[in-house]
Amino acid sequence: MIVLDASVLIAHLDERDAHHERATRMLADTGAEPLGASTITMAETLVAPTRAGRLEDVVAALDRLGVAELRLGDEAPTRLARLRAEVGCKLPDCCVLLAAQEHAGTVASFDSALLAAAYGLGLPVHG
Repeated sequence: MIVLDASVLIAHLDERDAHHERATRMLADTGAEPLGASTITMAETLVAPTRAGRLEDVVAALDRLGVAELRLGDEAPTRLARLRAEVGCKLPDCCVLLAAQEHAGTVASFDSALLAAAYGLGLPVHG
């Protein structure tokens, strides 16, 4: 399972994003590996398209990519709080980390701090 950060999804979905080509290549290189994103990551990804009146188009694009919503499991609030205290990342990044832990996933991001935190937790990274 590749657990996607919003930075990858946003870049892939926005041709004007500086990381668009890199994100598109990254997603193409995942092959048959399943893709997922935490509920919070999905919401982050949908904010700008919602403002632009493109919510349905982007939801359809995420469906075509096969990005599964990864719900955070039992005791998510306390587990997220512990992660935030331990690694110092912002809460949305902690959602990516927790999703990767819960789904034995590889963290895919363009955020160097998030990738460093994932590496420090012993999670595989792709970035």
